Amino acid sequence: MSEMVEAPEHCPGTGTELSGKADACQGCPNQKICEAAGPAPPDPDIKIIAERLAEVKHKVLVLSGKGGVGKSTVTSNLARGIATRPDLNVGILDIDICGPSQPRILGVEGEGVHQSGSGWSPVFIDDNLSVMSAGFLLPSPDAAVIWRGPKKNGLIKQLLRDVDWGGLDILLVDTPPGTSDEHLSIVQYMAEAKLDGAVIVTTPQEISLQDVRKEINFCRKVNLPILGIIENMSMFTCPKCNVSSVILPSSSGGADKLTESTGVPLLGRLPLDPVVGQSCDEGTSLFAEFPDSRVAREYVNITQTLASAIKL
Repeated sequence: MSEMVEAPEHCPGTGTELSGKADACQGCPNQKICEAAGPAPPDPDIKIIAERLAEVKHKVLVLSGKGGVGKSTVTSNLARGIATRPDLNVGILDIDICGPSQPRILGVEGEGVHQSGSGWSPVFIDDNLSVMSAGFLLPSPDAAVIWRGPKKNGLIKQLLRDVDWGGLDILLVDTPPGTSDEHLSIVQYMAEAKLDGAVIVTTPQEISLQDVRKEINFCRKVNLPILGIIENMSMFTCPKCNVSSVILPSSSGGADKLTESTGVPLLGRLPLDPVVGQSCDEGTSLFAEFPDSRVAREYVNITQTLASAIKL
């Protein structure tokens, strides 16, 4: 059996104009195959997706390098916070295929997807807040999605192409953690839909920041603007005495140091507060149930900063 030959470091990949022709291709055993194949034809669905999302004024991806940093929680609370303005229509698209959390967090678990002549209808939480999630398509909340990349990418494309959002002021896209196939797909599929950019969620400790740096590099490689970083679980706020203490120490300087070294703005810091977990499990609004909590006030500040950045 012959040994696997590593692709050149700057390999342009297959199906591009440079496949088999770039300087990095010289000496590669697959050079002639890649060159003969030629560039891949344009995906016709990219234009269809752009047309479908034409009435959505702003589109923002919510990313995280590390899983478990609260990305889905932050996405839902950003959406709820923006939707406290009755003049704005807000949507959430949950493309975390293997771990769709939005139905539970937003209190619409068990809802079905309705289809009309214009496409799939999102599920409404409030008059001006709606969601579409892969979780609505599963037989039960405990069902495991055991799919390879192409099938997951096909569902992501279908969610972008077939959901009838109507007129939205902003669509927040809750993505899986990391920089994997789904992230490349969502950026590619929305290439003509005029993405505003990405918000990256992290926690203070270095093990999370290390992966955020990779996420920042990913965004820059695919020319995706970074709107800012949100440091979640920045400190713990005691529900009894309201005193804050550090649970996840920032040994390398936390988000402050990261923003300084990368030039990416810090949108805000969110405390670790039990009321957040409670509202997510119960599917209720943090802003309705705990409007005077410190974490709710921080979300208000962050949504105002984000709205200003994208001119919402």
